[in-house]
Amino acid sequence: MNLDMTKGSPLKLILKFLVPVLLGCVFQQLYNMVDTIIVGKGVGSDALAAVGATGTIVFFILGFMNGLTTGFTVLSSQRYGAGDYEGLRKSVGNAFVLGLIVTVIMTIASLLGMDWLLRIMQTPEDIFDMSKEYIVIICVGIIFTTLYNLTASILRAVGNSKVPLYFLILSALLNVVLDLFFIMVLSWGVAGAAIATVISQGVSGILCLVFLLTKVDILKLKKEHFKLDPIGAKIQLNIGIPMALQFSITAIGTMILQAALNLLGSTVVASYTAACKVEQLVTQAFQAMGMTMATYSAQNWGIHSTKRIRKGQKTAMVLSCSYAVIIYFVVLAILPFMTSLFFDGDLTTVIGYVREYIQICGLCFIPLGMIFIYRNVLQGCGYALFPTLGGVVELISRSVFAFIAARAKSYTGICVANASAWVTAGIFLWIAYLFIMKGILKKDEERKGKCNL
Repeated sequence: MNLDMTKGSPLKLILKFLVPVLLGCVFQQLYNMVDTIIVGKGVGSDALAAVGATGTIVFFILGFMNGLTTGFTVLSSQRYGAGDYEGLRKSVGNAFVLGLIVTVIMTIASLLGMDWLLRIMQTPEDIFDMSKEYIVIICVGIIFTTLYNLTASILRAVGNSKVPLYFLILSALLNVVLDLFFIMVLSWGVAGAAIATVISQGVSGILCLVFLLTKVDILKLKKEHFKLDPIGAKIQLNIGIPMALQFSITAIGTMILQAALNLLGSTVVASYTAACKVEQLVTQAFQAMGMTMATYSAQNWGIHSTKRIRKGQKTAMVLSCSYAVIIYFVVLAILPFMTSLFFDGDLTTVIGYVREYIQICGLCFIPLGMIFIYRNVLQGCGYALFPTLGGVVELISRSVFAFIAARAKSYTGICVANASAWVTAGIFLWIAYLFIMKGILKKDEERKGKCNL
């Protein structure tokens, strides 16, 4: 089930790897949506707003961990592409040790700082207690989320995108059942939604770990592989930390935006939450393409094939842009139905807010796709600085519009803030990619010239 992406048609390889990753991303997003739908229907709009108000904090914390774990496995992908299987096993053992250390630190820090984070984001008082209850449980379960993300990233590093999908589907179905049981039967409210998420993530993570350690021959680790290798750890931290910071920087921008949004009241927060859930569902294709290109570029970087990396990037851009145009019109057509999933009763007020967000942000789906492609290609090649700077560009753009929107108490300004962040970061990363590829090609030509001599 492992896929070698260093040989064959880039289009076929990308699609073969992409489809399971995309399905996995969609299922992951679906069971996040199930939380909000069941909370909105079963508990009420205030509870929906409470879950939505913590979304940026969840992204900040779990995004940081996801960036780290993904960065830790870039080296694994490069060594797999180069055929260095012993080096691969050492890098995987390193990733587990580093992941455990950071998880413990992040869990403690998150729990200690949660009150302060909720206050600084101006979480409305009428939903503060519910927001805190939900986010604290999510933070307790960081270890399970990290376990799944790390093991799934390791499997994808060796070209296996199917097994993480299978376990994620099981996890999504389990999450739905537990949501209904905890919220509708036991009446646990937002706590039930959080507990269901943590349990389902734990199941998928444990299953991935068992499969990785017992069924993948080249990943059968021995005790010595878990001994921290200083050289490998340095490389992994040099890639992982900038990737984690990139997620965190982006999350800080969304937290600033959320603080501006919270000034508009719980009804607007709930509407915005629903709009974001719809947008996040239909844009999972861009995230999946990014994961695919990270593996594709890392494996081909392992054999020093710049030509294949560039060809794969062009293929990915064509696929991404085509999808962006089609999905924009599709989501506008089904928006009333999607909105009705989150709310009971008259939708007159909320549908306006939801539609405005999708209309504005949907026009910028193409640059959003560019962000994921160029960022992950560069990271797959071991270049972590420019993707991090792309996050800084995104933060600045989003923050400027968020401050303006906050002063004007403008919902439109909040929608524009997201769109502007995508456009500026997409253009920046495209330019960065061209600059770095030009430098790589120049070095390749110089190397060939020396060989000919």
